[in-house]
Amino acid sequence: MMLVTVWVFIGIEGASIFSARAERRSDVGKATVIGFITVLLFLVLVNVLSLGIMTQPELAKLQNPSMAAVLEHVAGHWGAVLISVGLIVSLLGALLSWVLLCAEILFAAARDHTMPAFLRRENANHVPANALWLTNAMVQLFLIVTLFSASTYLSLIYLATSMILVPYLWSAAYALLLAVRGETYRNALAERRKDLAISAIALLYAVWLLYAGGIKYLLLSALLYAPGAVLFVKARREVGQPVFTAVEKLIFTAVVAGAVVAAYGLYSGFLTL
Repeated sequence: MMLVTVWVFIGIEGASIFSARAERRSDVGKATVIGFITVLLFLVLVNVLSLGIMTQPELAKLQNPSMAAVLEHVAGHWGAVLISVGLIVSLLGALLSWVLLCAEILFAAARDHTMPAFLRRENANHVPANALWLTNAMVQLFLIVTLFSASTYLSLIYLATSMILVPYLWSAAYALLLAVRGETYRNALAERRKDLAISAIALLYAVWLLYAGGIKYLLLSALLYAPGAVLFVKARREVGQPVFTAVEKLIFTAVVAGAVVAAYGLYSGFLTL
């Protein structure tokens, strides 16, 4: 349940990813909060509306899109048509935003020299072309995998959410570290205390989410993160910096160990995707 819930809210932080392209940086925080509240309200309203109209056994039997059948129960056939048209528009918008968001993440990392320089290349429309090709190729690959394996789209959602929880964890931990050390605050004690409380709660919540998601998808995440380290190594060598610090070596060792366990698990059958 927690993995599905987190998946629903993934992408709200996309406003911060595109913040470098914003005319006013203050709009970024507003967009993030508005997006979060809007999604939350829609989730609550959809659930309350559905359970107020039909019983739980009736809802369980509905085919997707289930909300179309709910509105048809209230308003007739035009209600189902309205939901279906809205779903098409929503999917097209989501597809466009996710395609651009995935490419922008690699592009932002490449500008920070965390990813190789070839991912910084933009086309005439200022779109990160190489990052766009790479991310979309990976998406198509995983969709094709679902056709030839026992894995389902829901399994890929669980895996994707578990992978995203890892950077969530490290982001919260880094925010807590900055607040504890007082770096970048310039004697702003009130702001530092507020960020200290928020980052501590975020860190505890991220740890609990990883626990709730289970060890299975965490191990499978390591199997995908380990090869990705090749891009990080290439980026470090391009700028002439050491590949790993002492702490990063420990983290990388843990990731590789998890990847080995996951690979053996898939081979022997005690792990399935």
